[in-house]
Amino acid sequence: MKVRAIFFGILGLALISGACKKKEASLSLLVWEGYADPATVHAFEESHQCKVMATYMGSSDELVAKLRGGSASNYDVISPSSDVAGSITRTGLAAPLDLSKLPSYSQLSAKLRDLPLVKANGQIYGVPFMWGPNPLLYDTTAFAQPPDSWTIFWNPKYKGKISVWDDLSTVYMAAQILGFDKPDPSQLYNLTDEQLAAVKKKLLELKPNVRKLWSTGGELTNLFQNHEVVLAMGWPLNTNDLRKLNFPIGETIPRENTTGWIDHLMITSASGNKELAHAFLEYMIQAKTQKLVTDRTHYTPANPGASQFLTSEEMKGLHLDNPDAYMQRIYFWQDVPRRAKYNEIWNEVKAAQ
Repeated sequence: MKVRAIFFGILGLALISGACKKKEASLSLLVWEGYADPATVHAFEESHQCKVMATYMGSSDELVAKLRGGSASNYDVISPSSDVAGSITRTGLAAPLDLSKLPSYSQLSAKLRDLPLVKANGQIYGVPFMWGPNPLLYDTTAFAQPPDSWTIFWNPKYKGKISVWDDLSTVYMAAQILGFDKPDPSQLYNLTDEQLAAVKKKLLELKPNVRKLWSTGGELTNLFQNHEVVLAMGWPLNTNDLRKLNFPIGETIPRENTTGWIDHLMITSASGNKELAHAFLEYMIQAKTQKLVTDRTHYTPANPGASQFLTSEEMKGLHLDNPDAYMQRIYFWQDVPRRAKYNEIWNEVKAAQ
């Protein structure tokens, strides 16, 4: 009897131990900053009894490098922008979506849904999520009136007081100043060797004014907050965060206009959690969730239905009162056929003394 009692006692402990060790379902994200804020994903975690874990990326190139470098299986959901979404689709790094599991898909902006970025072979590989510009940010205490041109970055008066993004967007901005977006803005993504050489020269002239290249939104927010910079190319996320900190930040699109992005949510082809990932995409494109993401990022939601949860002031701030007019000011990122060459030029600029 004692032996039997010991046996069942050990068996009971083993069962309890096994139950304790039962792994909670988890979903791993590689996304832009602000897209997996706890306040946003908590309801999904509760309803699906899972844990959402996010890694934030600093550039589109970082995302692609991780997916192609053998890390694809580490992530279930990604948020590529419009400059790399097409190549991720074409190269099989994303899984085709089952739209029957995404009932809110039909609510998304038709203009964004109709873009060819995430479509191939009659299938859809991503859902439009958020969109916005790369605006010029400035410390309002340093300017009597808003700067109206990117050329102010080159003003010697601001030596050591500028920050630009460690991203090809800075290359595009220099190309705009040189007029290479005229008459066709898509030329920004198809620059010739001669044009890239001119861009490199222009960016080298900017270096004395650059305090630091930023790679995460948090870095740029800190640079402003610590009064290290007064001008930068940034994100609306920075504007939102700095205003919450009562910092006197201004945001504008200069007369040259600016580049911008349309972010999509995609499921990696290597994901082992595709069912849960589909449920997450459905949750993230619902109007209520889009409002939560907008609260955190100040980006414009892809689901116009989010408007019902916004005040008229919020709608105006997000340009949902006239999105078509606002989009005219933004040259949305496109696929860059010679991306390696662009990166070579940018790396040479960064390495120059």
